[in-house]
Amino acid sequence: MVTRPIATSLTPTEKNDWEENGFFVRRGFASGPTCRKLWDRAVELARAEVAGESIAPAYVLRETRLDQPGRLGEERASKIFRLHRDDPTFHAGATDPALLAIMADILGPDVDCFLSQFIFKQPGALGQPWHQDAFYFPFDRDLQVGAWLAITEAGAENSPLWVLPGSQTEAVHDAITDPRPDAPFGYVEIVDREMDGAERVLMQPGDLLVFHGHLMHRSTDHEAGEVRAAMVYHYAESATVDRTEQIWGQPSPNNDWMTVLRDRAPV
Repeated sequence: MVTRPIATSLTPTEKNDWEENGFFVRRGFASGPTCRKLWDRAVELARAEVAGESIAPAYVLRETRLDQPGRLGEERASKIFRLHRDDPTFHAGATDPALLAIMADILGPDVDCFLSQFIFKQPGALGQPWHQDAFYFPFDRDLQVGAWLAITEAGAENSPLWVLPGSQTEAVHDAITDPRPDAPFGYVEIVDREMDGAERVLMQPGDLLVFHGHLMHRSTDHEAGEVRAAMVYHYAESATVDRTEQIWGQPSPNNDWMTVLRDRAPV
């Protein structure tokens, strides 16, 4: 089957926001039924994992303080990783032509999706401290792009994201391991910088936050309100060399490099 190159997608405002701030929000990117389908599938996987069923290659990172017997799978899960290759529902999201058009405009004609995670943020869950996603990506080049799709409302009361506009221009900062005893595995915190000028990003279901891998961002503890859920994909240039094993001594359990664009055409 011959596929045609994807048309240009970014608006002038989005281009300016990307260059100046390191992120932009496209409102109403995904439909309600699409968000519901992603939610339902994530819940299905979370419940299967709690029941002892294999969901490989996907795996669940549980929310330490909520991981209690008797709770539903989605109430015990923090994140589900490695969804984009083999699960048809999440693969469709990763290869959505509208999303790939955005990535082509930012990354160029040849693009891979290398990471996917569904995020559950239940009442009682801890927020993730200030960090840069690029901290987790020891690659041979700096530009990776995250696509954060709001599955439920990310409102003032349910741990929305905060971002630091313009911080995408900074190098990857050293970060310390999150010192909280019940912090989920892998949480780190930037402590060598003030976060003056940070902005809260409020989103409705279907809104899409596109952000630079160096952009500093966080979420707060979810103390009240409804569950906040999101689906996140990360993309990079296809020629990117993943040096995780070389630098950390073992490959990342999360990264799975999958080609999605060649010469700006879907693969």
